[in-house]
Amino acid sequence: MAASAENERPVKVLGWAARDSSGLLSPFEFSRRVTGEKDVTLKVLYCGICHSDLHNVKNEWGFMSYPMVPGHEIAGVVTEVGTKVTKFKVGDRVGVGCMIGSCHNCANCGDNLENYCPEMVPVYGGKFSPDNDNEHFVFKFPNNMPLDGGAPLLCAGITVYSPLRYYGLDKPGMHIGVVGLGGLGHVAVKFAKAMGLRVTVISTSPSKKEEAMNHLGADAFLVSQDAEQMQLALGTLNGIIDTVSAVHALLPLIGLLKTHGKLVMVGLTDKPLELLTMPLLLGRKIVGGSAAGGIKETQEMIDFAAEHGITADIEVILMDYVNTAMERLAKGDIRYRFVIDIGNSLKS
Repeated sequence: MAASAENERPVKVLGWAARDSSGLLSPFEFSRRVTGEKDVTLKVLYCGICHSDLHNVKNEWGFMSYPMVPGHEIAGVVTEVGTKVTKFKVGDRVGVGCMIGSCHNCANCGDNLENYCPEMVPVYGGKFSPDNDNEHFVFKFPNNMPLDGGAPLLCAGITVYSPLRYYGLDKPGMHIGVVGLGGLGHVAVKFAKAMGLRVTVISTSPSKKEEAMNHLGADAFLVSQDAEQMQLALGTLNGIIDTVSAVHALLPLIGLLKTHGKLVMVGLTDKPLELLTMPLLLGRKIVGGSAAGGIKETQEMIDFAAEHGITADIEVILMDYVNTAMERLAKGDIRYRFVIDIGNSLKS
């Protein structure tokens, strides 16, 4: 006789969920399994809000199901470990990121390719506590990494770190562009500078120049709608990390690339972008994409960030502010990432 759902998932959990495509989040009680032999259970202390959370709760990509508990930038402390866990102990500072929905049969995915797994299994996200996950998908935060500022790196950080490494845009002295100065773009600048790169921020907003150069340390700033500035920068970049999720012109960006240059898309657009082949052929240029990163690479990114003092610029909120935060995120009214203080939200 099949075990009841209560017996299979006996641990009661409180989270916040969207019930429909309005995206409105409200308290939601559900249950999870007990800690398995290879599981790590953590008390969730912080959870970042990614722009993809906004898309998902509103089902803007068309494949969500409800109720939906969003959140994939999770940081906390280990409270229990399974009998066969080897990497973690109670009290460790840990995180769970974009891989929380992946299959647990990663031998089929190859080294560092879990993020492209074709057998991904959806699970509830991080806007709840406690949480338990197979130890393979849990990351260790070094002691000098603040959990609130570190949580967004589990998505935003690895999303820009991985293409810099994979596409070979990480060699000191290279010149790269970062399109868009938001949640992804601001950490892209930080990682690129830590790698010894020359960085040009490309934005539609002239008002972001001071922030890009004086606060984040970019070397140059281009207003993408200024034809003269763009003309002077033609053929100067080894590569570009394009973080913009809105529909925008690619041809001017391709023109900024040197021969053999690479334009890497990490922003998720919901409409097609126009791409002419002639500029690619004449310069042997590449337009590619990248989505987050695998387990090994994500831990590498966290360690690199801790070594170089990289965190996300954040605004910390309590859980009852989350719907207002979502509204502000939709308007771009955040510099640069909301992080929910789950620990203090539960206390209140």
